[in-house]
Amino acid sequence: MSEKIYPICVIGGGSAGTMAALRTVLNNDECLFFPGSPKDKKKSRALWVRKIENMPAHYQYKRGIEEPNLETLKWIQDSDFREKLFLQKNLGVAEIKKNEHGLFEITDSKGGKYLSQHVILCTGVMDVQPHIQGSIESVFDYANSQTIDYCLICDGHHVLNKKTVVIGHENSAAWIAIMLHERYFPPEMTIITNGKEPNFQEDTLKLLNLYNIRVLTSPVQEIQGEDKGKTLKGFLLEDQNVVQAQMSFISMGMIVYNELALALKAEVDERGFVKTDANGLSSVPGLYVAGDLRANTRKQIYTAWDGAVGSANAINQILRSNRRQKLLNS
Repeated sequence: MSEKIYPICVIGGGSAGTMAALRTVLNNDECLFFPGSPKDKKKSRALWVRKIENMPAHYQYKRGIEEPNLETLKWIQDSDFREKLFLQKNLGVAEIKKNEHGLFEITDSKGGKYLSQHVILCTGVMDVQPHIQGSIESVFDYANSQTIDYCLICDGHHVLNKKTVVIGHENSAAWIAIMLHERYFPPEMTIITNGKEPNFQEDTLKLLNLYNIRVLTSPVQEIQGEDKGKTLKGFLLEDQNVVQAQMSFISMGMIVYNELALALKAEVDERGFVKTDANGLSSVPGLYVAGDLRANTRKQIYTAWDGAVGSANAINQILRSNRRQKLLNS
């Protein structure tokens, strides 16, 4: 294990993690940064998110999360603050624990070991994908082309003037369909439960009927489209019903990457998101959480940034206060 004790370790290289690293070094604090291994990145939400049109100045990017983050890291490495960033490129964190001195002992994905006083955990979430013929592979091209979307706030505007399908069977899926209808009035709206029994509340069913949103329960046999997912035409169901669609939303819940938080016995809510205070401090002293992993937050880039800045600033205040006290006592 390295003898060096880092004041701050940031784990996760998405929007929250990159902003946490940026704010940390701009606060002139040393930052040990694990952006994630190739395996981690394949499980990240950035894999499914491409163009980002609800963020000013993000329109130009083909990959709206990944490209700005890479530009940010390059800027840090070219700036006067480059010596503050200890970037562990292509490495994630395999294990984390607290030792008898209250320090975090961190083991990376290749077995390297580190010590840190504070951690900002930004490991995020990924949307659950529908299995079609036993696999999620057929979803990839459409997700990459954003003819299949996931976030109502980020991408709901894509359904304007388009026949739309929502895939999911829980009440949340029904509400996605309802809100898309109320905001954008698509010419047709259908919910496909993909073989699952609908779990919709009575009041929700009334709205579905009012808005003529049909619910089909047969499993999806095939996604129909052209040009590697750029054109969605519809869904062939196993009962041979063909549902025409130019846009689709998947609403099947989220996989919450809270393993490291749970290893430290951090308190989580019923869905697995980590409970924190306003600055992102969890129930574990020194463990902060930013981004989609934090409970009771809007899952957006700007909220991830805000949470990351709050955590980095809170830690900086502690570090400055400790240094100040030592000077006053000397």
